[in-house]
Amino acid sequence: MSSPVKSCSLDPVPTFIVREFVDLLLPYLTSMVNASLAQGRLPLSERHAIVTPLLKKPGLDTADVSNYRPVSNLTFISKVVERAVAMQLNEYLTSNSMLPRSQSAYRKKHSTETAMLRVLSDFLTAADGRKVTLLGLLDMSAAFDCVDHAILLQRLQVGFGLSDDVLNWIRSFLTGRTQQVSYNGILSAVQPVFFGVPQGSVLGPILYILYTAEIECIVERHEMKLHQYADDCQIYVSVSPGDASAAAIKLSACLMEVNSWMSASRLRLNPTKTQVMWLGSSQQLQKVSINDIFILTTHVRVIETARDLGVVIDHQMSLAAHVSAGAAIINCGSFVQWSVHCQRMPPKRWSMRSYHPT
Repeated sequence: MSSPVKSCSLDPVPTFIVREFVDLLLPYLTSMVNASLAQGRLPLSERHAIVTPLLKKPGLDTADVSNYRPVSNLTFISKVVERAVAMQLNEYLTSNSMLPRSQSAYRKKHSTETAMLRVLSDFLTAADGRKVTLLGLLDMSAAFDCVDHAILLQRLQVGFGLSDDVLNWIRSFLTGRTQQVSYNGILSAVQPVFFGVPQGSVLGPILYILYTAEIECIVERHEMKLHQYADDCQIYVSVSPGDASAAAIKLSACLMEVNSWMSASRLRLNPTKTQVMWLGSSQQLQKVSINDIFILTTHVRVIETARDLGVVIDHQMSLAAHVSAGAAIINCGSFVQWSVHCQRMPPKRWSMRSYHPT
């Protein structure tokens, strides 16, 4: 009942009808879910997706394919089964403290707000101690679409203790998938999917954060801090202004190892879109003269403002840039509303258990 009312074109029955007659259909839906869990497989018919390309941000070039995010529209029943699996998987990971501590996405009582509060608190605490913070905002290219299924299944088995029917079900969920792209009402030919987790699925994002959990260990080895929200990574270190050069070298070495790990995991770090900035009080920032940092094979220019998880942060942490950006959006929204008004005016090891809906 908590599912969105919208339906996928693959659904034989619209979602609103299923919700309306849920009392009659629930025993059959329950049997379908439990059969999938008991057999350790997701039916092939539930592994097809209609992919809708959506612009990542308003105003981007619509002719550039890289500016689109592929959102997979899946059948209603496949998402019901996924929710049953995700609920048990989250319970298992949480009770055994296996979820990455630095990850705020797809976790209860975590959000972009808690992620920003954490990093901003660290920045302000460092500034109170007369330190400056070097922040690296990493850009990953099509991270969700590049997940290697064999590597993911191995990490789930070795690192998180999944096996037997559980691992078989997840293998079934990942493999044998097909998709079609829908654009302007036209469907492409059916294509097989060999890599990635579906963006738009319930379980895909959880599998992604487990796939990339090792990044936290790499950052800790370099004595730096990490906080993530899905594929958005923030790596930072706080030092006295006199140690700014050492901090830059440390960040460069850390990103070099992260990039090597990502290459082995079939992921790609984009150095040209990675951003770096110094944060601190104006008095301490004046003592830092490093204006560019060597990241992989590129000299990245230090910037003074950056958008991080929807918040515009500036190097002095005053949030003035964020307030100004918010005021511009409000003014733009007011203008749009006024225009519309004028137009309207005349003129560890575990086993899947049966699913009991509540």
